[in-house]
Amino acid sequence: MTLPYLRAGTGKPLVLVHGYLGASAQWQDQLDAFAGTHDVIAPDLPGFGQAAAHTGPRRIADFAAAVMACIDGLGVGNFTLLGHSMGGMIVQEIAARHTDRIDALLLYGTGPLGLMPDRFEPIETSMARLEADGVEATADRISATWFRDGNAAPGYGPTRGFARMAHPTAAHNALIAMRDWDGRAALPQLSMPCRILWGDRDRSYRWPQINALWNGIPGAELSVIADASHAAHMEKPKLFNAIVQDFLDPA
Repeated sequence: MTLPYLRAGTGKPLVLVHGYLGASAQWQDQLDAFAGTHDVIAPDLPGFGQAAAHTGPRRIADFAAAVMACIDGLGVGNFTLLGHSMGGMIVQEIAARHTDRIDALLLYGTGPLGLMPDRFEPIETSMARLEADGVEATADRISATWFRDGNAAPGYGPTRGFARMAHPTAAHNALIAMRDWDGRAALPQLSMPCRILWGDRDRSYRWPQINALWNGIPGAELSVIADASHAAHMEKPKLFNAIVQDFLDPA
């Protein structure tokens, strides 16, 4: 399949990969911020956003293959890779499989273990509630957990809208993909420059997951965004963008 995507700017390629119930449109602030220095590409994952006609895969490796097919189809060689949440798992998989293609890696609000210990609820609970409640109710409920101020946060409305677009089967399959994925053994292979970004109020990925990345990836840097949650790029976009830009183009 050919993934839809958003693209802006010129320069070194920067690929942005969204997470569970996300969409390329969630990166609009980042497309605007980095287009002056980079060729920014944000695909929609199979089953989500503008690719919601698809039922989506059940393996993180298959999501990674779909992203790489998109990038290869655009004729991109080497690139910097940023992944959020489930997208962070996907980019870890890409970086482990295509080390020679990745100039640098940004892992945002993510971890090396798909089961996500201490998540706001176990993945099996999310699966059961998705089946019982449907995609829209699940999108409304889970999106609220991504913000410090819940459904009162300014970014909640758009985020809920993106989440509601997900194909019901894709939403279920992606939970299976996360549940069954473990990237810990590959961390020592990730030799490219790496920065980890984390909001200290993140309820999906707690400190042990972040610490495992920080200590498991050789030379990884850590940037903690204070008083921000899982959607720190929407809660504090100026700070988030400054941290990313500093990594992309250090003074």
